[in-house]
Amino acid sequence: MNAGPLLLVSDHIGGSVHVLTVPDGVETHRLTGRHLSEHAGFLALPGGRAACVDDRRGELLVLDPFGAELVEAAVPVAVPGEHLACDPSGRWVAVTTGLGMDDSPWSDLLTVVDLATGDATRVRTRVGEPGVTVMGDGEPLVVLRHREPGALAVHRFADLLGAEPGCPPVTPHAHLALPDDGHGDAQAPRLGHVFAATGEGVHRARRDGDALVPEPTLPWGSPARGWYLRLDTRRPALWSTLRGGPADPLRWPEWTNQAWHHDLETDRTTVTDLGSGLVFRLALAKGYTAFTRIHPDGDELVLLDADHSVRRAPLPAMDGAPRRGGTPWEGVQRRAVAASPGADWVAVTRGGHGEVHVFDARTATEATRCKLDTPLHHGGHAMLRTQDDGAEGDPVGR
Repeated sequence: MNAGPLLLVSDHIGGSVHVLTVPDGVETHRLTGRHLSEHAGFLALPGGRAACVDDRRGELLVLDPFGAELVEAAVPVAVPGEHLACDPSGRWVAVTTGLGMDDSPWSDLLTVVDLATGDATRVRTRVGEPGVTVMGDGEPLVVLRHREPGALAVHRFADLLGAEPGCPPVTPHAHLALPDDGHGDAQAPRLGHVFAATGEGVHRARRDGDALVPEPTLPWGSPARGWYLRLDTRRPALWSTLRGGPADPLRWPEWTNQAWHHDLETDRTTVTDLGSGLVFRLALAKGYTAFTRIHPDGDELVLLDADHSVRRAPLPAMDGAPRRGGTPWEGVQRRAVAASPGADWVAVTRGGHGEVHVFDARTATEATRCKLDTPLHHGGHAMLRTQDDGAEGDPVGR
């Protein structure tokens, strides 16, 4: 019999990873001295496992929260980790690099890893913060989403893995042009499609041999745009959060937020208002989609059911939360949200307080409040898994 849901919580500032039972919050594993890349996030692997990047040690970690030992494998990779993805089988992994603590992109290193053998190779691509997907259905392809100039650059995984030592520069096997403002990546393995979010909408392309063929762009259906893109593994659909309102980040309490849902089978798009303030990442529970909304007048968990009906639950305020007159990014506390498509629990962190609130999405009520011995500055990062929830159907780190 499979174990119940487990929650992975990372304090990337404090350097710890905790595994908690859900909903009671009993700690079953702990790692210290591990500073995981919050931006690359957790990548779901088969069997309830997860991959992530340790930015300080420069390692790709494979974690098995349901196993006797948490760390199943550690493979050296280039850092700072920016984006993380694998092919649909969970074997072939790609890690891109980003800004880290710099003000502008400086690294052009890409690492590819074969988890079956532990082999890894680093190559040079283009300076930037490329998004990444790894396509299967034949020999795996690495698809990098570049900005300025925008493009989807296609590399054969085998070519990258077999590159000479010394981080040689590589040239894409094929590419497609994109607008320069791409941010947000997804892949639908069963359809053989990759997606990239831009100001124009969601650009999509299908695999054709070792190349990509563009297909019609999916419109946002709103004056706003999405900066985050996620595949719904419960049914073939895409999710994003549309942000509109003033461009000035000092006016972030006025930002509008909408949940954007596109059904890939019916080609129907639904847009649902979430409220003003700061909303970004989302989490997919068994019967609900969860968002957190931060606002000076009060934070809340927002839950959408299958009919896109909205339920709201208040969240306790955070000391050091974003304030009016300041930006919502620099030197402030935030929240992470996590859920599993195999359960109806939703976990929300309380940055700076070391707390995790576990909600029953069916009733929108808090079931447990877990207190960690680490502050979870910047909200930390979290992932909720069951061993057979199928979350690995989304092969992009979140």
